[in-house]
Amino acid sequence: MKVKANEGFLTAPAGGTAAECPPYTDEPDYRYYDRQVRAALARVTGGISLISLGLAGVDWGLQTALAPGKLAHAAVDWARGWLDDTVRWLPLSDAPPAIPSTESRFADEGWQAWPYRCWRDAFLRNEAFWQSLTSDVDGLSRHHQRVAAFCMRQWTDMCSPGNVWWMNPAVVRETQRTCGTNFVQGTRHWAEDFADMAANLPGADPRPRQLAYMPGKDVAITPGKVVFRNALLELIQYTPSTEAVWKEPVLIVPSWIMKYYILDLQPHDSLVRYLVEQGHTVFMISWKNPGDEARDRGLHDYLHDGILAALYAAQARCEGACVHVAGYCLGGTLLAICAAKLARDTDGDPLASVTFFATETDFTEPGELGLFIDKSAVATLDALMWSQGYLDGPQMTSAFQMLNARDLIWSRMMSEYLLGQRLRANDLISWNRDITRLPYRLHSECLHKLFLANELAEGKLCVGGRPVALSDLNRPIFMVGTEHDHVSPWRSVYKLHLLTRTALTFLLTSGGHNAGIVSEPDHPRRRYRFTTRKPGDPYLSPERFLTHAEYHEGSWWPAWSHWLADRSSAKCQPRDPAPGAVCDAPGRYVMEP
Repeated sequence: MKVKANEGFLTAPAGGTAAECPPYTDEPDYRYYDRQVRAALARVTGGISLISLGLAGVDWGLQTALAPGKLAHAAVDWARGWLDDTVRWLPLSDAPPAIPSTESRFADEGWQAWPYRCWRDAFLRNEAFWQSLTSDVDGLSRHHQRVAAFCMRQWTDMCSPGNVWWMNPAVVRETQRTCGTNFVQGTRHWAEDFADMAANLPGADPRPRQLAYMPGKDVAITPGKVVFRNALLELIQYTPSTEAVWKEPVLIVPSWIMKYYILDLQPHDSLVRYLVEQGHTVFMISWKNPGDEARDRGLHDYLHDGILAALYAAQARCEGACVHVAGYCLGGTLLAICAAKLARDTDGDPLASVTFFATETDFTEPGELGLFIDKSAVATLDALMWSQGYLDGPQMTSAFQMLNARDLIWSRMMSEYLLGQRLRANDLISWNRDITRLPYRLHSECLHKLFLANELAEGKLCVGGRPVALSDLNRPIFMVGTEHDHVSPWRSVYKLHLLTRTALTFLLTSGGHNAGIVSEPDHPRRRYRFTTRKPGDPYLSPERFLTHAEYHEGSWWPAWSHWLADRSSAKCQPRDPAPGAVCDAPGRYVMEP
């Protein structure tokens, strides 16, 4: 079995310039056997590279050993802190804590009482000690320092007194109140979760999908029709609800690592419904959840048979009007590639504007996902995907949970297993459990070309035999970043200012990667700030943006809707999605497990 190179995305077509994009050749046969070995190891480790972790640990250990001054300083601070804490360890002491904590895991008032405050303060003191030893280590590479700090944080979080029932005042209080039945209920929850995990193991009989909010019934219920379908996607056109609509439609491109209906949850928090009510004709891509049959579908396929096919289908149903396109996360990254290609080849003719939601185009600082991305880690994950044909949903979920283990693992364990209280699912949590898979070649190309080589930002990513450049973008851009985004940090998203020359409106909203985008007008405690960079304006650093941007309370959705309207030419009669429709929304692909 030979490992074939991607045919089409990199290979220069007839007349292409080989010097710009040299064609890839088939890999030698011996690579097949090498990947078998690496894939076998990856299955044992769950896709985690032990070599990558080991190198980071050895590097940190050696560099720390060469810093006796740092070690002595940390030890003295730790010992002095313990001496200061001894006063608070007396049962009748009311001295304030030496290390104030605003973390939710210690929010219960019981942590102020003796002896719980002793355990909490000792834990915080030890945590601060290890944090000091894994930060600002001379000679340690930035990546290894982040990996060492991440691993140390996982270890200390696991040792938190909040995870031990007799050290946690909330659990002790609940045990007394329920006479211990909270542990009985927690054991049931653990058994249910263990059965779910076993059902997702390779070779197990899959269970019927059970979600608290089912697509087509509880969520994804904005009326519409599937008007186009191919092997990669279904294109949904939503039924208009106003007497007139803007001439230019809106096409939304979600990431292929998520089900599209995060943007069409319940009616009150559906971005799709909101846009329709504002007079926009809305199209949405619903990606097919791939299996092993799609292993060789790569960026070329998702560009040409994905975005471009949907774009031209939407344009054909709207009398050839230009299209406002919007992309979310990696869907936005693919959209940036598409827009750059169109600007290069057709002056961007089909596009009216381009919008990016929490989208990175420069991957030099990819957030906490970068912890899992170096050559060794990518080679290990690549081998695992190669052997399976895809990256499975539970494997992705585990990685994201590890990034925020404090909230997604330990706090959940304390609530559901120790307190016996199931967390109430809302529509966003239910959507998050509707897992997807990633085709081997697509994810491999993203990791190698975008995350490792940063080819898009550097103008080296080849499409049709020639590289595309974001500096060619010539349509107005609207970009949304979120304040607490662990996947696409807003400062990384902001780097598009350095890669383009066209008019760019940047909006920073409260919330995280998902909750910040799902920000309906009635949502409490929402805020945003934004600026518009016109061609020729000087560059504003992220820090200067924070001081110069306009500040607004509330949802950012109206600001984007008005921005789209200002860049639309006129209003026209609503378009009925029924003629030529394939089926009713939400379609078939979103229902497939």
